[in-house]
Amino acid sequence: MAESSLTSLIVWWGFALGIVFGFIANKTNFCTMGAISDVVNMGHWGRMRAWLLAIAVAMIGTNALGYLGYVDLSKTIYTGNNFTWLGYIVGGLCFGVGMTLASGCGNKTLVRVGGGNLKSVVVFIYMGFAAMVTLKGIFGAFRVNVLQAPAVSIQLERGQTLPALLSGIGGLSAPTMQLAITGTVALAILVFVFMDKEFRTSLDNNLAGLFVGGVVVCGWYLTGHVGLAENPDTLEMTYFGTNSHLAESMSFIAPSAYTLEYWAYWTDASNIVTFGIATVFGVGIGSFLYSLITRSFRWEAFSSAQDMFYHIIGGTLMGFGGVTAMGCTIGQGITGISTLSLGSFLALASIIAGSAVTMKIQYAIMMREA
Repeated sequence: MAESSLTSLIVWWGFALGIVFGFIANKTNFCTMGAISDVVNMGHWGRMRAWLLAIAVAMIGTNALGYLGYVDLSKTIYTGNNFTWLGYIVGGLCFGVGMTLASGCGNKTLVRVGGGNLKSVVVFIYMGFAAMVTLKGIFGAFRVNVLQAPAVSIQLERGQTLPALLSGIGGLSAPTMQLAITGTVALAILVFVFMDKEFRTSLDNNLAGLFVGGVVVCGWYLTGHVGLAENPDTLEMTYFGTNSHLAESMSFIAPSAYTLEYWAYWTDASNIVTFGIATVFGVGIGSFLYSLITRSFRWEAFSSAQDMFYHIIGGTLMGFGGVTAMGCTIGQGITGISTLSLGSFLALASIIAGSAVTMKIQYAIMMREA
């Protein structure tokens, strides 16, 4: 297949996966920030269990692809040798604070845009721009020279996945360790998720977990297997249709930056739509289609200047934090975790901590002003 045809195939299928993601996320009210809020403020675990189910499904499917040789999980941004622990922590904390101030993470922002939320349009612009300047601009200098500097990074010879780090223990090889860890962690998650009777009877939460996790697995197969081909110019195996030139799946912070960059350089012939950009469009359109079908599309604007200020700050923190932590609640919290990357677990824990602490502070302020 020609290079342009293969890239187009990856992009169109990425667009379709985005539509499915956006449609299901809107229908089921899947929201990672909302899941944390439910637990912190109400002690309700329904949406958190949906998130955990998505993680388990993605973990099982992704590692099955890796074990069977369909996807090389070492060729991703999550599994490299450079363990930038400070970037994961600071980026994760910033993202957690930001998504709380902005009333939702990157994927929820796109879902709300599709439902007519003008506040989320503003968040998307600031989030995407902050991500862009963290990738390539002024924030990027601080990210690379301070948070991800060699002096505060750890080089792991065999990579940072749990199977690679633990291989050899008990005489188990890395592939066997991969199966053992995947089975143990996924089974523990599934037992916790389905031990709750209320969750077992919640169709929306089950749909959210199954479909979101399944979309992540499909993304890995699409970019990591279908999109892997010989480059006719270099005669080397190349991943086509992705910004990183590696295998990718669902993530929404860096792709938001690439989307704004694509719009800004529209007339540049070298600037093309990629899998990540296509998923950004797809999520918004999928959500829009659901809102049209259910007649739930509503225009929503800021309630005050202070409300707008908080959302702008939140979007900016998400853009910076998501790039620095190398992912968001979906990019690290599901896609990255599915590779069993140690950095993904650290980034996710930092995101949750940042969000939970911000919610507690917001609640304390509200009670003081009441």
